[in-house]
Amino acid sequence: MSLLKRIVQQQPEKAQTVSVAEPAAPGLDRLRMHRQVTTPPRDRLSELKKQVQDRLLAELDATSMDLTNTEEVRRTIEVAYSNILAQENIALSRQERERLLEQLVAEIIGYGPIQPFLLDEGITEVMVNGPNAVYIERDGKISKTDVVFESEDHVMRIIDRIIAPLGRRCDESSPYVDARLPAGHRVNAIIRPLSLVGPCLTIRKFRRVPLSIDEMIKLGTFTHELVSFLEACVRGRLNIVISGGTGSGKTTTLNVLSSFIPNDERIITIENAAELQLRQEHVVTLESRPPNIEGRGEITIRNLVVNALRMRPDRIVVGEVRAEEALDMLQAMNTGHDGSMTTLHANSPRDAIARLETMCLMSGMDLPLRAVREQVASAVDLIVHQERMRDGSRKVVSVTEVQGMEGDVVVLQDIFVFEIQSIDHGKVIGQLRPTGVRPKFVEKLESLGIYLPPEIFGYDKNYYR
Repeated sequence: MSLLKRIVQQQPEKAQTVSVAEPAAPGLDRLRMHRQVTTPPRDRLSELKKQVQDRLLAELDATSMDLTNTEEVRRTIEVAYSNILAQENIALSRQERERLLEQLVAEIIGYGPIQPFLLDEGITEVMVNGPNAVYIERDGKISKTDVVFESEDHVMRIIDRIIAPLGRRCDESSPYVDARLPAGHRVNAIIRPLSLVGPCLTIRKFRRVPLSIDEMIKLGTFTHELVSFLEACVRGRLNIVISGGTGSGKTTTLNVLSSFIPNDERIITIENAAELQLRQEHVVTLESRPPNIEGRGEITIRNLVVNALRMRPDRIVVGEVRAEEALDMLQAMNTGHDGSMTTLHANSPRDAIARLETMCLMSGMDLPLRAVREQVASAVDLIVHQERMRDGSRKVVSVTEVQGMEGDVVVLQDIFVFEIQSIDHGKVIGQLRPTGVRPKFVEKLESLGIYLPPEIFGYDKNYYR
């Protein structure tokens, strides 16, 4: 199949417009006047884009070209684009010329109108709510853009372009899908009949280079004392759960904590969509798989957790626990795989414990609630809770030790708590402070030769005297 045919299949229907340089036929002026009255005026650049795109598709004849070779395709588009503008005597400013070219390239080999947002490092999320509403998140704040798609079919073509290379599908029989872009960005799409506003596309972007510890401190997510504390906990092989709401930065924090794992350990990561960016040498990345078109072949997170135990891991890092895999994760933590880490959605450390209990009960095992709580209390050492504040910033708001059981209750003890001091012009001003409590697991750390100064916990140097 030629490049032309493959490209045409991905394009919107050709607009029925008159070429700029084509002479008007008799009676056409009256038709144009009628159109001006009955249809709203369109952006000049959008009209030119349709005309040039139609000519470009009609003239591209590159049967020997490889569509996956984006650089070659782009060069071909640039040459044809320049020739068409010259032949049609279309006068554009330099800025308009470059803008139109980028739009054409995005339509043919990119992701259409949202391509500029994916290239903008300052944008962290792109949300398409049907063809006429596109939102972005920048600096934690959501705003609506003036970008629109031509139709619902146009949005569907972009969704298909994203998920087709991954072997995924999104149609009436399977109207939602999770996927990821080659750059690692997380993608979710949901279409009619589940979405009443048309095809919806949500892209959670991740930095090509993960945030460094210094950057996290500068942003106010961490403090120097907290970094020293968490590094000691990771090197001391404590089991850590990172909790928080959607978009609170759990995955970013998990990346930072994972960077503290020694380079000589074998790490197995398990995720629905591979997002973690570990820099160690010995890392095995596992990714779950949805069922195929026949409803078979599904590989769940739980299957991968069980399989990971046979792969001789030093550490198991699960991107997120959502269901019955929580029980297998806790059992792994309790059976010699210390130093494991995961994330989960919760509103507080106490809620994180309750969610772990609920997810364990979802496993189908007939376990009494006390047995589940004992598993949780024995497996989890530390809960790092993170929130997205009202000003859009992400902050660790509490670090909590799981101390064990008292009766039927899991005992929690806050080690660090974020205190809001004031709100200045919408910006949250506060500080993560130690509570003055020395964790019980400090003795375990010291037995491994890891010592934390008492100042981290809010004590002066005379604490041990």
